[in-house]
Amino acid sequence: MNLSRRAILKGAALSLGALGAGIATRAAGPAARVNTVLGPIKPDALGVTLMHEHILVDFVGADRIAPGRYDAEEVIRTVLPHLRKLRAAGCKTLVECTPAFLGRDPALLTRLSEASGLQIVTNTGFYGASADKFVPRFAFQETAEQLAARWTREAREGIPPTGVKPGFIKTGTDAGPLSPVNTRLVAAAALTHLRTGLLIASHTGDGVAAMAELDVLKKYDVPPSSWIWVHAQNERNREMHRRAAEMGAWVEFDGISEQTLELHVELVMEMKRLRLLNRVLISQDAGWYHVGEAAGGAFRGYDFLFSRFLPQARKSGLEEVDIRLLLVENPQRALTLLS
Repeated sequence: MNLSRRAILKGAALSLGALGAGIATRAAGPAARVNTVLGPIKPDALGVTLMHEHILVDFVGADRIAPGRYDAEEVIRTVLPHLRKLRAAGCKTLVECTPAFLGRDPALLTRLSEASGLQIVTNTGFYGASADKFVPRFAFQETAEQLAARWTREAREGIPPTGVKPGFIKTGTDAGPLSPVNTRLVAAAALTHLRTGLLIASHTGDGVAAMAELDVLKKYDVPPSSWIWVHAQNERNREMHRRAAEMGAWVEFDGISEQTLELHVELVMEMKRLRLLNRVLISQDAGWYHVGEAAGGAFRGYDFLFSRFLPQARKSGLEEVDIRLLLVENPQRALTLLS
């Protein structure tokens, strides 16, 4: 890292450290918490939070995925320096969005959390995008009630055999009208939310799918505020962003990178102009140790948001109070469990 880049990250760490200080929890009562892989924490302990990142993924498919397809020690050697750099930049919490049957590994996440000093949040649920490649065979036969029972059990008892409790529900849908399987997954997520209070984060193909998911949630009396439209930046009709946010949903602009820097700054600033930043989440969708590729392939680090995106957004008019809202207060409100 050159001197100027090191100075940027040092300044970011100081600034972001201040952002996490003195933020009072919005949730009332001593039971309010957020589940991390190391156990529950108070919501105001989250600090600066990245809401959508990955550590390890395995794209082999639900019918072929199995334990032992990678060397955990190699993964740790590859990923740990990136997590430590992120922690040094001022981030306290990373929300790891890899679901079951796509490489979720709570034991690995626990070791990385302990070694890096980062709080890591994992998930329950199944991922229905990519033409259902990552949906296990049994899920095609089970009802929404049966799927919800599985996910609720993980939420209450922990993910076997680790006992790690998920901090949110992860699912996914392809673009356009929801398929029967995707509809059932969203319904199962709604039922699980009602029983556990867990936030629903849904990889969503486009705005049509987003509105269809919100319709399913409405049938179960699940408020839009309990649902994240993941990858909302991929929908070019920004009127849909506004519509979802005004309904109360979380609109997530993730995938922040060198290639999308201008787009993401523009999206955030537009929501600021609409006075809807209180419904926006931002992250990078970075990381990605790819199982099956030599040394995990090209791993993308987690510091770009701090070293490049935030300085550029500040130049465009994003204020410190806005950054605190996006990286501290909004994640805290989204992830908090009340009972």
